[in-house]
Amino acid sequence: MVASYAAPALFALFAWWFSTGVVIWLDGLPRATFKWSMAGASVLAIGGLWLLWSSAGGTEVRDAYLAFCGALAVWAWIEASFYLGFVTGLHVPRCRHDCSGWRHFGHALKANIWHELAIVVLLVVIAAIAWDAPNKTGLWTFLILWWMHESARLNVFLGVRNLNEHFVPDHLEFLKGFMRKADMNLLFPVSVTVSTAVCVLLGAGAALAESDFERTSMMFLTAIMALAIIEHWFLMLPLPFAALWNWSLGTREKAPPPQSARMTSAVKIKQPRPVA
Repeated sequence: MVASYAAPALFALFAWWFSTGVVIWLDGLPRATFKWSMAGASVLAIGGLWLLWSSAGGTEVRDAYLAFCGALAVWAWIEASFYLGFVTGLHVPRCRHDCSGWRHFGHALKANIWHELAIVVLLVVIAAIAWDAPNKTGLWTFLILWWMHESARLNVFLGVRNLNEHFVPDHLEFLKGFMRKADMNLLFPVSVTVSTAVCVLLGAGAALAESDFERTSMMFLTAIMALAIIEHWFLMLPLPFAALWNWSLGTREKAPPPQSARMTSAVKIKQPRPVA
């Protein structure tokens, strides 16, 4: 009985941690590799949609696993397409320091508009697959991932303690203009409270489940919502949570030394002779 609760939760935890690290690792590779990474992510997304379709009518434990993996595969395409720079938004130069309020928010939305629309399109596709089917694990998983994504983005826009800017690849440097450092913002307590309430309800649903399939499905949703809450706290607590993905930064190219430093090291400066 314990395994039926623990196995889905541990599986979701590992998949979330590892897939996040893989996207960061791919971002750090030379840009010439991006097209191949994107092709691989696209194949993975197609496979994910097939998993969602093939498992939608099933009510066995394996069907819950397949649907969950399918939703993660599609979400991996969304993340990869954005961070590799293929599906982002309109070209918006980095905002000036005096740009703020709704105008600043409008710039942020323009810079991400195609990315956000891609999420909506894929959500409609997944909803069409699962709407009348008994297995909606993938649909609810995708919705929770979307919630996690949008809430975290809005909190970073409004201001958080830990920006972790070193994870932003150089080709998306303009995004740093929409990241604000602050000890707290008004949205954060709402995000955490709502997410916690939903997580408790999902956990109760898992505890009251009448079948192994339903229990597994609800545990996947409970785990991924719990991870959304943890990820939000990562943004605020003064602890080195980013170290969980330091292994994925090994492909990042080290910045070259400043031009002045290179010139200084290349030219031997002659010291004046002492005057007798």
